[in-house]
Amino acid sequence: MAYPPLTPQAVSLLELRYLRRRPDGTLAEDPEGLFWRVAQAVARVERRWGEDPAPWAERFHDLMRGLRFLPNSPALMNAGTSLGQLAACFVLPLEDSIGAIYRALAHMARIHKSGGGTGFSFSRIRPAGDRVGSTGGVASGPLSFLELFDTSTRVIRQGGRRRGANMAVLSATHPDILAFCRAKAGGGLRNFNLSVGFPDALARAVDRGDPWPLVNPRDGSVWRRIPAREVFEALVDGAWRVGDPGAVFLDAVNRANPVPRLGPLEATNPCGEQPLLPYESCTLGSLNLMAFVRGGGLDWEGLAAAAALAVRFLDDCVEVSRPPVARIGRANRRTRKIGLGVMGFADLLVRLGIPYASPEARALGREIMAAVEQAGVAASRRLGEERGSFEAFPGSRWEHQGFRAMRNATVTTVAPTGSISILAGVSGSIEPLFSLAYARRLHDRTVSFGVHPLLEPALRERGIDPGPVLERVRAEGSLARVPGVPADLKARFATALDLEPEAHLGVQAAFQAHTHNAVSKTVNLPPHAGPEVAARLIREAHGLGLKGITLYRHGSRPDQPILLGDRCNRCEGE
Repeated sequence: MAYPPLTPQAVSLLELRYLRRRPDGTLAEDPEGLFWRVAQAVARVERRWGEDPAPWAERFHDLMRGLRFLPNSPALMNAGTSLGQLAACFVLPLEDSIGAIYRALAHMARIHKSGGGTGFSFSRIRPAGDRVGSTGGVASGPLSFLELFDTSTRVIRQGGRRRGANMAVLSATHPDILAFCRAKAGGGLRNFNLSVGFPDALARAVDRGDPWPLVNPRDGSVWRRIPAREVFEALVDGAWRVGDPGAVFLDAVNRANPVPRLGPLEATNPCGEQPLLPYESCTLGSLNLMAFVRGGGLDWEGLAAAAALAVRFLDDCVEVSRPPVARIGRANRRTRKIGLGVMGFADLLVRLGIPYASPEARALGREIMAAVEQAGVAASRRLGEERGSFEAFPGSRWEHQGFRAMRNATVTTVAPTGSISILAGVSGSIEPLFSLAYARRLHDRTVSFGVHPLLEPALRERGIDPGPVLERVRAEGSLARVPGVPADLKARFATALDLEPEAHLGVQAAFQAHTHNAVSKTVNLPPHAGPEVAARLIREAHGLGLKGITLYRHGSRPDQPILLGDRCNRCEGE
């Protein structure tokens, strides 16, 4: 079988992060060896259900090496190695005791060393200034422990190859919520994303001008009441100033909870797309939409077949993965959550000549994710019939919908695909093109630089001399201010900052409609956007039924990882 070539950037990234090395640091495998290593390690578990692993390893290998699908980074790094931990996303519980907090810290360290990222709800920790009954002292509050976890993450590199990543969620009713919203304003907490646990009741209270109760989680007492708008404005101010906190709409998340009898969902993975119960993990993977382009459209049959095979691969990953903490293994057996998503959506739109901001783009996104969901659910149901359903299936949302079997409590997730989209040579996830020309740097090495490959042919087709245009694009990263380029071509190649923010939300909503978990999506704002824009977008995201929102105003952080055109700087992929 002829496979598509790997780009030089993909090969460089594989050498930096994924290929196995000997004790002296020299490479012990090539890219082909990596794909076979992963395919064979994952397929080995097929024996448990009476299957011959060899043909499944062949299919898994072809799926990955053909760049039609790639699993999350820990699977590529660890499958077939002594580590054997294949999941990317974890949530750990934080209870209000020193023992529980330091136990979570130790578990976090083990997860980070295996290549995973962790999410926490800090909402159960008593507020700063509360009494400590056992000592008669005063509590330091969740922010002090957040700093402890951040410092610990800084000294632990994920799997020796990735920077550790975390998510901290704090309920909007916590007495320390205002301080939480300001926590990153001074440039600290470099290893955490922050999200406010934003309930529907807060939106209603803001609309009505009602007071908002701040509740001590230790005993449920109301410490004080402040205007609901004060909480909302603190969230808006942090998001506008430094991109943190975002908002996770916990009521929307829990309305989609497939196993509510196991408890509420209170936290997500570091990028917000995977809500998980305590000790749960999730293995993610993404279909490369550009691999299914046929002529002027998509090979829908091929996309569905790849989705079904990817679900089998991911379920095998759940079975074969060695969790770094025993309780994680038990939680995984209860729900067997997987998350199949897509990448290359912006490139697909460019290839098909569809502007990202158009109704056609949103309609196509919805249709694509519906196809992935339909094929993925059907595959999981078949696996449930053959292998048995996830343990918590009785009483689950699936049983209530009339399903007789389901292997996985969740099937679909739209993850950011930072590194695996580089390996596939396509745009990340469902994001628009960030720039038409930029570099990425990993571990102080440039691994990607150039102009979008479809731009020059598009200019030539329109009879436009590409030389002057490409020179401006290399300097600015965008066609928006380049003279002589037709408006429809500018719309086709629009970058994240060329778009109105509502275009970002529209695409996120289109994909969320057929995603069991959530959608990782950044709503990019231009430098001149004011706080009122951030406020409007958070309210619109809530009104659209999204499960969360992340805003980022360009240039609002001095250490911004990607800058436009030839002004680009450091980029650390996901």
